[in-house]
Amino acid sequence: MGNTAKIAFIGATSMSFGMSMLRDVMSSRELAGSTLTLVGRHADALARVAELARLMNARSGAGLTIEATTDRRAALDGASFVVNASAIDRNRLWKHDFEIPRKHGIRHTLGENGGPGALFFTLRTLPLVFDIARDMEEKCPGALLINFSNPESRIVLALGKYSPIKSIGLCHGVFMARDHIAHIVGLPNEQVEVLAAGINHAQCIMQVRHRDSGEDLYPRFRRKEREFDPTYQPLSRRLVRAFDHWIGCGDSHVGEFLPYGWEAGEAGYDFKWDEDNRAALAKLIDDVVASRKPMPEDWLTTSGERGVAIITAILNNRHRFIESAIVPNGGVIPNLPNDAAVEVPVMADAAGVHPISLGPLPQGVSKLLRIQAAVQEMAVEAAVRASREIALQALMIDPVVNSAAAAVAILDELWEINRPYIRACL
Repeated sequence: MGNTAKIAFIGATSMSFGMSMLRDVMSSRELAGSTLTLVGRHADALARVAELARLMNARSGAGLTIEATTDRRAALDGASFVVNASAIDRNRLWKHDFEIPRKHGIRHTLGENGGPGALFFTLRTLPLVFDIARDMEEKCPGALLINFSNPESRIVLALGKYSPIKSIGLCHGVFMARDHIAHIVGLPNEQVEVLAAGINHAQCIMQVRHRDSGEDLYPRFRRKEREFDPTYQPLSRRLVRAFDHWIGCGDSHVGEFLPYGWEAGEAGYDFKWDEDNRAALAKLIDDVVASRKPMPEDWLTTSGERGVAIITAILNNRHRFIESAIVPNGGVIPNLPNDAAVEVPVMADAAGVHPISLGPLPQGVSKLLRIQAAVQEMAVEAAVRASREIALQALMIDPVVNSAAAAVAILDELWEINRPYIRACL
């Protein structure tokens, strides 16, 4: 048996990352004897997830102690790791973030991590994140906060500047980029390795190699891309031809940062699909817990997320390479701002998480991402100070916002909707 720890999981009732985290914890054999404390705001939903977690624990032989509480501070007491997958009224508010800018003439793709929608996501999310961080300072000051919630870059940027708590963000976007590249190259995903550096959802793929032979696949990719179906990821392909590198994890995500991102589609997020999937998963959980249906086999296999890999690497000094994490820059990418939140590979061991520098970004890519780093910094300043004035400036420097009148109208309307959640964090 390895070392043991208390892991506090905030947002355990999330129907996206909640199940991923449970799968990864239960399929690990390095956490036996550890305590997993599930935290949720709604007692009924939390009780259902806790019952599922206990069933998965028994079925997998993971050897965990499962706790559940709506008291976040109690959960944090003595924790070594804190996982955050929480969100505030996610879909209802996200719909406003997307639809209201459109109503005022702004053409954008998702309204989540870039463009005007991301500003308001930041304004309402950072107060909750800082509440968690302040509780951690009191209850578990040495713990690592592992964040899965969006807007990832802005959360990590804010905590890096204004909190003593150690934090990283994790996102599977680098694997989405790899899968797009593998599809164009014509190889199975698992045979392609990528190394990337940049900002979350706009990572620059610096290297593409064959997993077994080490062959540089970029020349093959660039050749095949020229002849590939032009309707497949057209915006990302335009960026490849302009900057000679794949940037981001797909058109809708990277398009959020670009004034021309809408050219690849502006339908927004498919909320009905999302809500149908969440409802179906909730029903399946109920059926499994009630023994009406067998537990799906993949619930006891890893999800592909890297949170548990980092926890076990630190806990048992595994010196583990993690393909991608969001961290404060601190010079890791020398041609991006020093205090930006960047996404780079990391190594994790008992001493913590160590960012790996892949050197400077290509010049054009760094200039592109510097613009977004500035937008993110202004959004964070607006949020931590609850400042309408800085929020307007954040909109006015965002390349997705092409009208000063629209910026003012968006601010007026979305500030009012988000007023219950906006408060100073400092």
